[in-house]
Amino acid sequence: MPLHSASPEPSGGKDFVKQSSLYQEFLAEREEILRHKWLESERLGYDIGFERALLDWIRKHRDSWRAARRAHQSGATPGPETRSHATSSHGVQHAGSESSR
Repeated sequence: MPLHSASPEPSGGKDFVKQSSLYQEFLAEREEILRHKWLESERLGYDIGFERALLDWIRKHRDSWRAARRAHQSGATPGPETRSHATSSHGVQHAGSESSR
């Protein structure tokens, strides 16, 4: 008897995943990484690739993006240290900040 059933996953399973906050957070972060990739590639004049964009975005923007996103989701106003980093070095506000929605 096979370990895994050949029958498809119940229809509610995929919907549950797509609606989970963890998946939504992943999608939002991925969107920011792709935006960073595009902006850096345009600035440098060649495609920097996803891996380089990912590592660069994590190093330069992830902490402040997450803080701004958490503040926005909780309804709190971000402090000056968070607000100053909510806009990337490209002059584009990251998703999760007020004016990008």
